[in-house]
Amino acid sequence: MKRNSKKIDAPDFLALMCLESQKGSPSYNDLAARLDTVYNISASKQAIWKRINEPCVLFFQAVLSHVIKSKISEIEASKACGIYKRIIIQDSTIIRLPLRLFNVFSGVRNADMAVCNARIQGAYDLISGCFISFSIDPYSKNDVSAAPELEIRLGDLVLRDRGYSTRGEIKRHIDIGADFIYRHRYRSKYYDPVSGDVIDLKTKLEGEKNLDIEVCMGDENRTKVRLIAARVNEEVANNRRMKAKNEMKGRKPSAELLYQMSWTIFITTIPQSQANFQEIFTIYRLRWRIEIIFKIWKSHMQFAKVHNVSENQLRTILTARLIMIVICTHNIYHPYFLIIRKNYNRELSMMRLFNYLRKNPEKLIELLSILQNYSHKNHSIFEKLIRYCSYDKRKRLNLNQLQMNIFLS
Repeated sequence: MKRNSKKIDAPDFLALMCLESQKGSPSYNDLAARLDTVYNISASKQAIWKRINEPCVLFFQAVLSHVIKSKISEIEASKACGIYKRIIIQDSTIIRLPLRLFNVFSGVRNADMAVCNARIQGAYDLISGCFISFSIDPYSKNDVSAAPELEIRLGDLVLRDRGYSTRGEIKRHIDIGADFIYRHRYRSKYYDPVSGDVIDLKTKLEGEKNLDIEVCMGDENRTKVRLIAARVNEEVANNRRMKAKNEMKGRKPSAELLYQMSWTIFITTIPQSQANFQEIFTIYRLRWRIEIIFKIWKSHMQFAKVHNVSENQLRTILTARLIMIVICTHNIYHPYFLIIRKNYNRELSMMRLFNYLRKNPEKLIELLSILQNYSHKNHSIFEKLIRYCSYDKRKRLNLNQLQMNIFLS
């Protein structure tokens, strides 16, 4: 059938945007040219411009929501990891935007300059190997404001940085029946469960190598949590102090803050009978996965590359990139990770796989097609993935092995 030269179908436009968004920020002219070349649809750049509007953004967001929730493959992970149904890690990353969008996304402004930024929130489940949610927010919407938007369920373990820690969030976890691990937030006040007095943390820590006590938060319900701490070596402490002084840009850190940098301090709902400090510390290290994911986005998915676009064009491009990230993670990385671990006893590296797909984009469709008719006879593709995309054999555990050792041993 011969298509109408002016008609742009939604599936074609979706596929075009998702693929082109991985190459940077395509212009309207670039999109029109690729539409003509790939789909033999003749449309002007003005026609593309008209279609990238608010309904277009909502359409892409609906597609993103669908691919996050959809069942990707018959090859699934275990439905539980130890006692937990989900292990959720959440963090945010900042991307630089055109200054024309400052009124929409805010940023940093002083007498000499202005910078426009957006904050991207991501939540990832370590057990299923799938993303739970994304949001594209103004820079002014910090982690504290985004924290209550994360869906938490009974049986979850949530690993988040101190920036998400509030008394309301802590109580929300406990009320739902979910565990958490947070880093101690400087200037947080804790109360003695018996006397009700404010605990002098410095006095408690002095002369100790470690600390493991029950404390109450400062909310009206005096919510009880476990506070654990261990002293770090002087080299680590000095590096922390140096970093703090650099970040404070001329301001002098308080003596109490500098003292606390000699310690690693957590608050958690995981009881002593279930995990000691070292085990809590090891579990919290799994949060590094989200940092790796953000690094992959920026290094291999062109995520932070944005030219002088409008708000609707920006949201469409970023959402298209997120759709591709979810497809590559859910439909390719996680299924192949499970197959290779089970049948070849090797660990697939997410970073190496995304780099491989970036340099060999034709492999994306091939890898998706193989899973539709999966057979152990597809030796060649598995051998290539093991050769180019798996971790090297070494004594130090990678994050996947670390997770298995913690929860499945």
